[in-house]
Amino acid sequence: MSFRKIAATASLGGLLFGYDTGVISGALPFIKDQYSLSPTDQGLVVSIALAGAAVGAGFAGGIADSLGRRRVIITAAALFVAGALICALAPSYWILLAGRLVLGLAIGVASMLTPLYLSEMAPADKRGAVVSLNQMCITSGILGSYIVDYLLSGSGTGWRWMLGLGAVPGLVLGIGMIFLPDSPRWLAGQGEMNAARDALNRINGPKGVDTQLHELRTDLKRENGRVAPWSEMFSGKVKYALIVGVGLAIFQQITGINTVIYFAPTIFNAAGLPSTSASILATAGVGVVNVVMTYVALRLIDRAGRRSLLIVGLIGMAVTLAILSAGFFIGNSGALAWITTLSVAAYVGFFAIGLGPVFWLLISEIFPLAVRGRGMSMATVANWVANLVVSQVFLVLIDGIGSASTFLLFGVLTVAALLFTLRLVPETKGRSLEEIEADLGGEEHAHGGARASA
Repeated sequence: MSFRKIAATASLGGLLFGYDTGVISGALPFIKDQYSLSPTDQGLVVSIALAGAAVGAGFAGGIADSLGRRRVIITAAALFVAGALICALAPSYWILLAGRLVLGLAIGVASMLTPLYLSEMAPADKRGAVVSLNQMCITSGILGSYIVDYLLSGSGTGWRWMLGLGAVPGLVLGIGMIFLPDSPRWLAGQGEMNAARDALNRINGPKGVDTQLHELRTDLKRENGRVAPWSEMFSGKVKYALIVGVGLAIFQQITGINTVIYFAPTIFNAAGLPSTSASILATAGVGVVNVVMTYVALRLIDRAGRRSLLIVGLIGMAVTLAILSAGFFIGNSGALAWITTLSVAAYVGFFAIGLGPVFWLLISEIFPLAVRGRGMSMATVANWVANLVVSQVFLVLIDGIGSASTFLLFGVLTVAALLFTLRLVPETKGRSLEEIEADLGGEEHAHGGARASA
């Protein structure tokens, strides 16, 4: 089996992540009518999946370190199928919420475990593009959900099909993962060196397998073959990695990206677009920009480097948020409304080449093998909690301080993210995971992080 087939199958986890995140925007108006929901009830339909994602991500890392990446991804696929079918067949609002909670658990597991699995499977010189393929699938899933919502919007019961169709890629992911090997790094950590050799052979062929196994053995000797205690997460080089991972996780959300994904039509209406249809068209255009620029990042990330793309993306986000804020300050009508709309699209584009894919890639690279699953879990939980908080307070901020001040606040937080990156985020381009782990102590000293424990 070629590595491309392995990557394509595993990346379906990202597609499901994106689809089930985006599809609710088109289904919610029909669900509201079906069950006569209040605004609070509608908000719960959205937020319960985000809360479930935080829980799923929190548990997935430790379980994946114990049982392996492959088995937990198969479990996530089963949850995607079950959640989609429960939502599609829900006879009541409360059953619908249960289905959304199950989907949230699956999204949380997939959001941290898919990039982890891809990172540990990929050769060092291709790892950036391979893990960024997951982000490409997320953005494609979001765009696909917009298209499905539009195509099924003519029927009052179309929302059931919108939600239920997520079962199809979930089924494909689960069946496909049955035939894939587990991560060679995880297998080696369990002392299954023969299985690790077989997995490396299936990924890359026999060439270079002995060298890769030697690197794995060296890494395992460094960890002394032990399961690291939770206390180690907060000391030495792991603490430095945790600061970087959790910091980027929070900045990815508090700079405003999911307010655009969840509330784009509301933003475009406030910007002064002439009709609801124009706002929907602009939202679809943002989805296309997201996919296209993620593809650009996929092509560049192993050439330009993670840190460089992150810096460029954050600078672009800060500039476009400033333009967006200024547009709302001036007041939008006619050409100014479209300038504001284009600044939203540009903001999404800069996110898609920087903070979007680079965050998921870096957290799959910077944690030592002994704590990689748990480290990614903690960063992913922070990401989902920040997502939930920002989503809940966004409309409150719009009502309280106005659109201009809200987007200016996002711009200030983006500048803070840029300073954080310049100070702490390392470059990992072209280095094996074992080399990154060995060098991380040097990075933490260079950037002022906590020193390793004696």
